[in-house]
Amino acid sequence: MFTAFSLVAAGASNTNSSSPLSFLPIVVIFGAMYLVLIRPQRKRAKAAKELQSSLQEGDHVLLNAGIYGYISQIEDDKPYVWFEANTGVEFRISRTAIAGKTPDPANPSAEQK
Repeated sequence: MFTAFSLVAAGASNTNSSSPLSFLPIVVIFGAMYLVLIRPQRKRAKAAKELQSSLQEGDHVLLNAGIYGYISQIEDDKPYVWFEANTGVEFRISRTAIAGKTPDPANPSAEQK
């Protein structure tokens, strides 16, 4: 006699044996996450670290807040730099607040390093 219980028992016996191919979708998902999320974030972090280490006094920069100015003083081994946004307006900012270097507004045709 054929019953629903025999179908459940047959299905349970088939799922107990796992093959290495059953883990393939999980491996593919983790690989895709690495390529889409982790690798680009590491690349951006590396570029930001290179920018922060290449800063020099007099570099014109743009802050994450959208403020343009230049670096007036750098103290070695400190997590901050002195930033001047306008003549006489100088304040201390974190190196991580710098979004990027910009061309010198007084000499826009000068090539950026």
